[in-house]
Amino acid sequence: MKNTSRTSRFGLASTVTLLAAFALAGCGEEDPGEGVEGDTGTEQTSPSDADQSAAATAELQNPQGDDLGQVEFYETDDGTEVVVDVQNLDEGFYGLHLHENGECETDSQTPDDPAETGDFLSAGGHIAGEADADHPDHAGDLPALLVNEDNTAQMSVVTNRLEVSELVGQDGAAVMIHSDADNYANVPDRYLDGENPDDDTLSTGDAGDRIGCGVIEG
Repeated sequence: MKNTSRTSRFGLASTVTLLAAFALAGCGEEDPGEGVEGDTGTEQTSPSDADQSAAATAELQNPQGDDLGQVEFYETDDGTEVVVDVQNLDEGFYGLHLHENGECETDSQTPDDPAETGDFLSAGGHIAGEADADHPDHAGDLPALLVNEDNTAQMSVVTNRLEVSELVGQDGAAVMIHSDADNYANVPDRYLDGENPDDDTLSTGDAGDRIGCGVIEG
């Protein structure tokens, strides 16, 4: 897992303050720290920056069993931080979601329609949260994954739609990478003639086939 860090950028005002402090220290007439109070300037860090152990992880693989990277989950005051580190994918955008079953079986059946088979269908649909929620309002909907020209992607996002305990309990959950970019259920060209959005748009944002999957384990 690549360790990312967030670097503070000091503006002109900070530079002037530092120069003034150095000048005061050089005078030697009084202790520059005497009587000084206030913020130390310590930068806030996320759990993933502070070497805190992940509360849950998912190892991603494609249908051929090749390694695609890892996703880690951290508990924070603001919600669940999802840290993604992906490799071995072509450059471009990919749909990224959390699915309702902790199963990543190839050539499997979808729980809702046993007649339908395909890779990673055993993971079921997106974690819905609200029973009547459509995409992109599912609890398991995440920002699209951007893979760079070096075939890797790194992303960190905090969501308050679910807790880590919901991802590892009962039937578990899975991280899913889809073959296409997620349009978040915005209206595609095929609806310009007045056709209503179909199930593919309302349930997955037309994100395409399931090409990467990882069971979330605590």
